[in-house]
Amino acid sequence: MKIDKVMERKLRVTMPDGSKWDVPVSEIARNRAENYKEEFDNDVEKSLIEDTIPLFEEDDYEIKDWAAGNMNWSDISQFAVKVESVPKPINFEEGWMNGEKEII
Repeated sequence: MKIDKVMERKLRVTMPDGSKWDVPVSEIARNRAENYKEEFDNDVEKSLIEDTIPLFEEDDYEIKDWAAGNMNWSDISQFAVKVESVPKPINFEEGWMNGEKEII
């Protein structure tokens, strides 16, 4: 299993102002695993290893879809790192939901 490979990746989000932010896929994965832990005897790690990581490993779309559809910027902002700046006001909630996303 390629747990480290999946968990070391970043989701790069382009915000409406053009700035780019990297968010650890590991935090997105933990959020999903926490959501599904009841299906795995309330064990987040089991949910992560048996369900979320294989799903995220299979298709990058699943990472983007979970992040935009089930998380808010406020859930993930503390883990985000700005990698490119553009001087404009930013609506982070709009950017998180609709900004361009790529797995790096």
